[in-house]
Amino acid sequence: MPAVRGTEVDVPTPDGVADAYLTHPDDDRPHPAVLLYMDAFGLRPQLKKMADRLAAAGYTVLVPNVFYRHGRAPVVALPDLIDPARRPEIFQQLRPVMDSLTPDLAARDAGAYLGRLAACPHASEGRVGITGYCMGARLALRAAATHPNRVAAMAGFHGGGLAADVPDSPHTLAENITAELYFGHADQDPGMPPEQIDRLDKALAAAGVRHRAEVYTGADHGFTQADTAAYDAAADERHWAALLDLLHRTL
Repeated sequence: MPAVRGTEVDVPTPDGVADAYLTHPDDDRPHPAVLLYMDAFGLRPQLKKMADRLAAAGYTVLVPNVFYRHGRAPVVALPDLIDPARRPEIFQQLRPVMDSLTPDLAARDAGAYLGRLAACPHASEGRVGITGYCMGARLALRAAATHPNRVAAMAGFHGGGLAADVPDSPHTLAENITAELYFGHADQDPGMPPEQIDRLDKALAAAGVRHRAEVYTGADHGFTQADTAAYDAAADERHWAALLDLLHRTL
């Protein structure tokens, strides 16, 4: 893997300071920027490894701790292998933290994260890519809709609640999106059942959004996360191929 340089950084936001991980190719040249939205388990070694892999592919990547209002990462103590079925208390601790990140707060934060990338000397000028995992897919979709002039591409993997039957569901913002989108859905994911996949597709199509959605057969919610019991190596490599194809074409 090409050499990369990763550092811990702080990102000022309207509500405080978000700790984050910033990584880029170790060549002192600017590269296209990517904002990576975490899953519910947060900023941790697994996500830093994923960011480094993106950096090795030629990108400058920012991974913010979106739960910064509750403290620096890790907000909740995690085992080396995360298995919520065996450790239900993990989600019991995380649920109120997740619920506290409202759409308005997420949109404000996205502006701060995108601003940090715009000011980064290691990031190229121009629009950025976003990728998000689990709850991060929702945050990524909202960011693409609330900051359309800054986002050229957005990918979401095993995201839940992307097209829920509620007034503030992310899919209701489809008409604001100008980016090209890709979704890798897990077919064993109760948070994104077929009716939501269909609702999302129809909303994006009606808004004229360039997008592609694929269902990863046999994959569980969280299939990209190698430090969890849901990890699926084959589905993960498929995710990398789809993500890099999107970013290479659009950035």
